[in-house]
Amino acid sequence: MDMKNLVVNKTLPFDASLLTVHISLRQVEEIAASISKRCVVSGVNEIAWALRALMLTDLTTLAGDDTRANVRRLCVRACYPFEPQFFDKYFERTLLQDIHCAAICVYPARVKDAYTSIQQYNQLGNVAIAAVATGFPTGQYGLQTRLQEISHAILAGATEIDIVINRQLAILGDWNSLYHEVVLMRSACGDHALLKTILAIGELGTMENVYKAAMVCMMAGADFIKTSTGMEVVNATLSVGLVMIFAIQEFKRRTCQIVGLKPAGGVRTVRDAIAWMTLVNETLGSRWLTPQRFRFGASTLLNDIEKVVREGVAKLEREAAEKSNQQKAQASEAGSEEAMCKELRKKHLGQK
Repeated sequence: MDMKNLVVNKTLPFDASLLTVHISLRQVEEIAASISKRCVVSGVNEIAWALRALMLTDLTTLAGDDTRANVRRLCVRACYPFEPQFFDKYFERTLLQDIHCAAICVYPARVKDAYTSIQQYNQLGNVAIAAVATGFPTGQYGLQTRLQEISHAILAGATEIDIVINRQLAILGDWNSLYHEVVLMRSACGDHALLKTILAIGELGTMENVYKAAMVCMMAGADFIKTSTGMEVVNATLSVGLVMIFAIQEFKRRTCQIVGLKPAGGVRTVRDAIAWMTLVNETLGSRWLTPQRFRFGASTLLNDIEKVVREGVAKLEREAAEKSNQQKAQASEAGSEEAMCKELRKKHLGQK
């Protein structure tokens, strides 16, 4: 496989001062709840937000029964979520090349299948190939085995690696050891793949641990911090996302290094996605709503996106047709009145 050199984050020295934090869970939950109430949209705006969510999605399949055919279907949906005829009818055809998922995400064993499929569609420059690695989802493997899995995925064609951190080290508060493990994983990726670090927030115990784990991963050179594997009891919640955003903001302030955010697990509907995008927009700013800085890890979100876009367009079409019919009726009525007036004027002149 052709391996390109990417712009990736560099590893910074371990700085324990970045781990000093106190988080008020109540305040975090209140802020998250307040933001979630402000994200209701409809009509054209909902269609636009849905398409934005699509372009930020890492379309994922992590099933035990994944096959080459499953992965190929996933790649087709990621590259061409809507048929060209749909865009010809309702949008500018030039937009079609931009309407695709950010990446597809699979197990390392299926990376080669994904690479072959996306290459056939000539979309390798548009749709990235992400692989979960390092003993996903538990991470309960020897370090060398986890590092070898990263190398295997990259050699097969992956350009993004979603690693799981060692939760045991995080729970024990052994942040130095966790830092050194992630540094080795950053080194294994080199500049051939982005490094996304999965915190598995549902297994870290406290919001402080979520913040500290995020900081440690960012110091080690992570390009993204990711909420969950999607297989924990608690996955991506706005409250946890807000804590991770606080860490991203403080890290950027202290180091000038930008790190992306990836919520995964539980983002199933367009409304869920809009809530997250609103959270990011109001905290990190609109510049973060790009595939380079923000992603959704999701397997079913695309289903709801397609439903919202198709139903939204159909509704707009009905409204346009109704408006056109009303205008025709009004024009017809006006024409009838004018004809009646002409007839009366003729009769009046004839009587004279």
